Amino acid sequence: MHKVIIECASTDVKLENFVFYLPRLSTFIIFGATTKKTTMRKTITLACAGACLLFSAFACIGNGKKVGNTAKEEKTDISTVSVPQFDADSAYLYISQQVDFGTRVPNTPGHVACGNYLAQKLETFGAKVTSQYADLIAYDGTLLKARNIIGSYKPESKKRIALFAHWDTRPWADNDNDKANHHTPILGANDGASGVGALLEIARQINLQQPTLGIDIILLDAEDYGTPQFYEGRHLEESWCLGAQYWAKNPHVQGYNARFGILLDMVGGKNSVFAKEAYSEQFAPDVNKKVWEAAKKLGYSNLFIDSEIGGITDDHLFINRLARIKTIDIIGSNPQDGNFVSTWHTVNDTMEYIDRSTLKAVGQTVLEIIYNEK
Repeated sequence: MHKVIIECASTDVKLENFVFYLPRLSTFIIFGATTKKTTMRKTITLACAGACLLFSAFACIGNGKKVGNTAKEEKTDISTVSVPQFDADSAYLYISQQVDFGTRVPNTPGHVACGNYLAQKLETFGAKVTSQYADLIAYDGTLLKARNIIGSYKPESKKRIALFAHWDTRPWADNDNDKANHHTPILGANDGASGVGALLEIARQINLQQPTLGIDIILLDAEDYGTPQFYEGRHLEESWCLGAQYWAKNPHVQGYNARFGILLDMVGGKNSVFAKEAYSEQFAPDVNKKVWEAAKKLGYSNLFIDSEIGGITDDHLFINRLARIKTIDIIGSNPQDGNFVSTWHTVNDTMEYIDRSTLKAVGQTVLEIIYNEK
């Protein structure tokens, strides 16, 4: 026997303590009359109370429906966010098209041509494109003609998410096993093009279906012109990520801010995993948690592993420090030792080592995040 308490709006009373038996339903119902704290009506006849209760009971249970079905129906009415499907083949194509320009080292024809391609693609995908040209000084005094490329969606919105990747490539394969290759520029299929390719596919999806928040896709230059390993002079942290440092001090919109940022770096390598990077945990642990939980929900916990790696001098470090936008780094690592993947800064950073399933895991996770922000 179950005790049922029912509100009767027309009398402003709570009914309990009296028992009726409904033979058809094999149910005992307990009811009676007690006044609430607000007593506009202080009396009620028991007959009226019984009629009200019996009517309510049959209205809720009639036609063979169970009590509580209304609550179940309310649950099914809750709208779910429609998240687009990340197309890994599309992202793979955008990576290949960047690699087709050859190395994208600042001050080279391939760099200029690729920059124009990236700006054009973002325009094609409906973004408001801003090119930020800057003369940046490298570790050795070389003047770099750099270009940050920003594609903005809903630029009028104050609620924003920033998505970052660097689009330049390393001038030297200074981590190659063969020392003869140390002065050879790398193609940067993974280190450079993969993050950009993933963001171009995300831009294509945004153009088809806008998320609630404004999105900025920010392609940063001169990330990989940091001091080479063979250099015998001083190795300074600030020699890396020159485009990010410039943007953080001179954002494309005065007073720019974002709810958070996500940096994609080396997100297409075969046999890569993604652990929580230490600076990301220091500056934006809540964003890390959100991203890793989304990846787990999508079934990618085998790639987004629940462990931490050391801090990496990458674009997000300067965005956190200088722009004060909490930003994480989704960066690929070797599952065996947590170090960078074997193609990092070598002549082997080519399309041969790009994996569509890795791209899919990262791209779909980022889409899940940006489309669920309100």
